[in-house]
Amino acid sequence: MVIGIVAGAVVAFGAVGAVGARVSGSGFPEAEYRLTVPKTLVDGKYQLVQDLSATEGKEALKGTSDSKIRNPKPVVGQYASESPQEAGALAVSGMYGQFKDPASARKKMLRGAAEADGATLAVAARDITPLGSDVTLSCQVVTVRRAGVDSSLPMCAWADGNTGATVAVVGEETAQQKPGSVDLTKTAETTLKVRAETRQPIG
Repeated sequence: MVIGIVAGAVVAFGAVGAVGARVSGSGFPEAEYRLTVPKTLVDGKYQLVQDLSATEGKEALKGTSDSKIRNPKPVVGQYASESPQEAGALAVSGMYGQFKDPASARKKMLRGAAEADGATLAVAARDITPLGSDVTLSCQVVTVRRAGVDSSLPMCAWADGNTGATVAVVGEETAQQKPGSVDLTKTAETTLKVRAETRQPIG
């Protein structure tokens, strides 16, 4: 279910149809970075369970278009941590290509995740810039209902000229917290690490 919710971010990222003013083909940034699906994330804490880029990711982009996005390629990965101290899961869902409006894309990704089946927006998105970083992230909390129980699912998104993704992190303790008590700054710091480990130079 977590993957399905986060994959909704890919749909939002690519499905903001070319409504209104037409955008010319000029003004796109150079394609300098791509997203990868490493075997581990966050300094080895999370291990890759499934690379869903060619399945859920590709399916999410079918029939979508955005005049501000060129050559999009989806990246969707499911990770798990079996640490006795902190078992949990991490899902990353995004794409790489050439993006004209990263700030808008960042917000659209979170909106898509919040509107996915099984998700309810519990804490509205707000911008966070982790200490020591110049990267602005947008973060929110959604609730997921399963077997009559609501669980909190925090997530953050980044977008730049070449890459963008939503990262959702869930653990037993976080899932049981009230949405307003979830530490989104911690989620933002984790997302920043995921960005650093998945975003790689092309070539």
